[in-house]
Amino acid sequence: MELPSAWLVSPKGIRIPLEQTTNRALRRRGLLGRNSLDGALLIDKCRSVHTVGMRFAIDVAYVSVDARSLTINAVVSMPTSRLGLPRFTSNAVLEAEAGSFAEWDLRTGQRWCLES
Repeated sequence: MELPSAWLVSPKGIRIPLEQTTNRALRRRGLLGRNSLDGALLIDKCRSVHTVGMRFAIDVAYVSVDARSLTINAVVSMPTSRLGLPRFTSNAVLEAEAGSFAEWDLRTGQRWCLES
């Protein structure tokens, strides 16, 4: 099943392709079974993730999302076969291939825009 497309826009105006989960099944699946990701995946209603069974390492940002933006609360890199700690101050998780956040200059405390 293909996920809806949107854009994540950095404070500097960099536009990142964004996939968003739309239901519980997509939230549960996340990036499992994929070999790569072009851009980022936003998993709503999520406070922790794992990389057990994943084929590649990921960057994870725990975020607070409102209708048109998200605030970065914490950022971690996760190798495969790991369990992440829950972040109760966040209501969603942003995932990307490992190294992407450094390339995009995504950091804790920033506010990024969401565009359809």
